[in-house]
Amino acid sequence: MYRNLRSVKLFFSLSALILLAGSCKNAKGPDLTASTDPKISHLRLPAGFHADHLYSPGVNDQGSWVAMTFDNKGRMIACDQYGNLYRLTIPAIGSDTTQTKIKVDSLVLQIPGDTSRFARRIGYAHGLLYAFNSLYVMVNDEGEDSTRTRHSGLYRLQDTDGDDQYDKITLIKRLEGDGEHGPHSIVLAPDGNSLYIIAGNFTRIPKMDNYTAPPVWQIDNLLPLIRDPNGHDNTVNTHGGWIARIDSTGGNFDLISAGFRNPFDLTFNDAGEMFTFDSDMEWDFGLPWYRPIRICHVPSGGEFGWRPGTDKWSPIYPDNLPPLLNIGQGSPTSVFSGWNARFPEKYRRSLYAFDWSFGIIYAFQPKPEGATYSATAEEFISGSPLPLTDGMIGPDGALYFLTGGRRLESDLYRVYFGDNTENTEKLVPTELTDLQKLRRKLETYHEAPKSDALDFAWPYLKHEDRFIRYAARIAVEHQPVSQWQGRVLTEKDPVTLTQAAIALARQGSADQKDKLLTALAGINYTQLSESQQIDLLRAFELVLARMGLPSAAVRAQIIDDLDPQYPAKTNNLNRSLSKVLVYLEDPKAVEKTMALLATAKDDTAYQKQVTQSSDLILRNLQYGMDIAGMLADVPPAQQTYYANVLSEAKTGWTPELRETYFRWFYKAFGYKGGHSFVGFIDLARKNALKNVPKDKYAYFNTISGDSIVGRSAMGLAGTVQQPKGPGKDWQVDTALALVKDGLSGRDFDRGKAMFTASLCSTCHTMRGEGGTVGPDLTQLGSRFSYKDMLESIIEPSKTISDQFAATVFYLHDGGSVMGRVMNQDADNYYVSQNPFAPQTLRTVSKKDVVRTRLSETSIMLPGLINRLNGEELKDLLAYLKAGGNKQDTIFAKKP
Repeated sequence: MYRNLRSVKLFFSLSALILLAGSCKNAKGPDLTASTDPKISHLRLPAGFHADHLYSPGVNDQGSWVAMTFDNKGRMIACDQYGNLYRLTIPAIGSDTTQTKIKVDSLVLQIPGDTSRFARRIGYAHGLLYAFNSLYVMVNDEGEDSTRTRHSGLYRLQDTDGDDQYDKITLIKRLEGDGEHGPHSIVLAPDGNSLYIIAGNFTRIPKMDNYTAPPVWQIDNLLPLIRDPNGHDNTVNTHGGWIARIDSTGGNFDLISAGFRNPFDLTFNDAGEMFTFDSDMEWDFGLPWYRPIRICHVPSGGEFGWRPGTDKWSPIYPDNLPPLLNIGQGSPTSVFSGWNARFPEKYRRSLYAFDWSFGIIYAFQPKPEGATYSATAEEFISGSPLPLTDGMIGPDGALYFLTGGRRLESDLYRVYFGDNTENTEKLVPTELTDLQKLRRKLETYHEAPKSDALDFAWPYLKHEDRFIRYAARIAVEHQPVSQWQGRVLTEKDPVTLTQAAIALARQGSADQKDKLLTALAGINYTQLSESQQIDLLRAFELVLARMGLPSAAVRAQIIDDLDPQYPAKTNNLNRSLSKVLVYLEDPKAVEKTMALLATAKDDTAYQKQVTQSSDLILRNLQYGMDIAGMLADVPPAQQTYYANVLSEAKTGWTPELRETYFRWFYKAFGYKGGHSFVGFIDLARKNALKNVPKDKYAYFNTISGDSIVGRSAMGLAGTVQQPKGPGKDWQVDTALALVKDGLSGRDFDRGKAMFTASLCSTCHTMRGEGGTVGPDLTQLGSRFSYKDMLESIIEPSKTISDQFAATVFYLHDGGSVMGRVMNQDADNYYVSQNPFAPQTLRTVSKKDVVRTRLSETSIMLPGLINRLNGEELKDLLAYLKAGGNKQDTIFAKKP
């Protein structure tokens, strides 16, 4: 992922930082008492806390657990990601867990007269909740064969005869979506009267009974849309992940919030305010639309701006809400409150967020600020590997958490403070601020129209607090447009007009376009603050994106008003101005944007955001070196943004400007970004080439880097060292025996060579080099054990992530097509069938398809390591475990 970058100096600097950070933390008193259980000894706990390793499902052939709840008898119910439900009776704290056997039963529904396969196999859950004397199960799976005996959705299990066995199953709500971005968790509402469910961005929003979040989502971005070039997020929806409320029987289904990527869970603080932990798109790293994993405060009607590909919204846009905290990089899973824990008060008032990738449990403490919150976060528990899946505070006040997912080794842990008898006093809930109370009052108008709504909400459209303005606008949008459209067009206050125009752009009809744009053009731009200017430009953008180009006269008026303001003093303003002016074909826009492309520097705020990610993962040398290397060569995000804006500019070009523009792409291919960076750059380049004269196409195609596109997918340059052998038909058990005592003193160069010779680099990236068909392996070693690695290599079809699975298309003519879906539209699927040429796509017409299913056969070939002898295999495993880091201690030579 990075170039040489003064690696020796960086190595020792990072080593010193890590040792210093570790020694400083230790000085503050974490409990470092040695444990004889290796599952415990690798955990890092705060001072005074203790951990028990309670159970390992995989040892008992019970899969990899990803969800848990406690029933009304204090028993835990857990679920295998790809299998059954289990009920556990857990020994009390203080018991000898090595001697006291945990009772584990497989939950099999016993429904009189029902012999269906589904009834016997309920499970496959990403979320579990015991409430209303029922077990709610969020099934995340669409069945395993053509009979489709199982469907994703929310199910209710009940025991109707009191024999402690579930004998009734009810489908509460069918949900369309499955896999790692499908439907996830279920959470009891603070008042105990309803449920909240949360789903990822591959889950379509079903028909609702009510829409607290108005169902008017669109792309809403003038930046040219380029979907992920590696096929991610190809489900053809614009609303992103979402949260809804539903009653215990499935009624009153209400959409609360949308616009997330893939939040797995949600929770409430002591004041009943909702929070979630949303994921990043790590393949976008280094691109201007990259958003880190983030904690979000989720009020009524909240929109958070996730959109496909390039068109994610900036968090500064007024029609979405900003994050509470940007965490960095990772894979969010569980979120829950510590309110009922027997912990010190600080941790009882904390909310907890799990990161699967880096094995960190964060504790964050929201503090009321205005109508929302501010927050600080800290690492509460960590380990490596520690693939965290779900957690909660148990009935005994201890924290219970699971590790596993994707069929990884799975474990159940318990964490408690002291002897778990202290900190039982009742805490006083945090009082809402006056502005939070005002926001909640405005949120009472986020329902059916009310006669006094406009008079109450309208004055707050210009409130200084962003969350108040947002709540007021959503309240206005819930009223009939005919009642307030005229009020928008005659509004004189510039801030009120801007917010009201955003509402009308979202809810109104296109026949008001010229009137609305004329009203916005009448605002004195220079008298606004920067944030107000951003809001005004966003209002222009929304009207143009939703309603189209205005009349020539109105277009000229907008250009006359905005062109003198461009370029502005800040990158954020220039992003908005460039989009709007290029779209309107301002004659000067191309020349001005090209000048910015040549000189633009990224904001220090952007760099600090990434540095924060580095600080958060600076816990071992592998991650420190990896992230530090990327930071040392982060692509120029602001320049990349301008290049994308200009890719659809059709007028304003001179030969010199075009020459400079296309040569920029050649340079850009040399930067190191995320998994999709090169693909995005190339697709923007191809979009721009559509606008050049036909007789110049070949020339601009050449100077913009056509000949170098894809080099990174061709593996390492030069002659590759081949295995000496003799090879062997490696099986997991025989290969695992090679590493039973660990690895040390291995040969880095040979491990790297075996990575290429075994064709790993053809499909996988390691430190920025290699192919993009499969997942990036740079962080493999901190998430996977040697057993996990060997199973993935030797038995690649055993576990296939739906992010990389092939799809089988069954056709009307009796034939079939198999490949990875890279994109789709209303008429066609676009399928990649050759892992060595993933950008070569086959078009499959949807009208020709009878049905589809995910292939059970991996596109990764088995037997790729069978040319290696034992020593060569050890070096390959060491290379994988170290994440391609030559300075890892696994390569240190023995004295």
